[in-house]
Amino acid sequence: MKIHHLPDEKSRALKQQNLLYPKASAVSDELFQTLTFFDPRDLLQVKYEMMRRVHKDGWSVSRAAAAFGFSRISFYRIQHAFQTKGVMGFVPQKRGPTHPTKITEEVLRFLRQRLEQQPALSAAKLTGLVAAELGVRVHTRTIERALRGKKKLLPAAPAIRRGKP
Repeated sequence: MKIHHLPDEKSRALKQQNLLYPKASAVSDELFQTLTFFDPRDLLQVKYEMMRRVHKDGWSVSRAAAAFGFSRISFYRIQHAFQTKGVMGFVPQKRGPTHPTKITEEVLRFLRQRLEQQPALSAAKLTGLVAAELGVRVHTRTIERALRGKKKLLPAAPAIRRGKP
């Protein structure tokens, strides 16, 4: 008998924690279909049980991946994450860069010095100065964010004017 999990408080909590498995309907493993303890919406539980089926129950990677709605490649990525990070490897990580790579301490010092000398400089003008004097091409918005202190890059920085140089 298949168990249907309706949207509830657990679904909201899983979604908030980025652990709601969007392909829950693809989970065909019998435990998830017959027992209420096993919830196909719980990504952490699904990944753990998939790994357990291979390593403890002797299932093939192909069979386990198919039963839990993953590809074989995904299985190996999940396995590697588990081997390097333990259970925390099952938790999805935010993708992409975590901070601006071109805004180094040197660039920040340069920007602050220029703004101290000429407080009316626009972000567009600063972009040109950084490119000309430091040889680094940085987008105008990146400079604006850095000087505003977004993402904990800087303590309070001088206000910056938007617009043309």
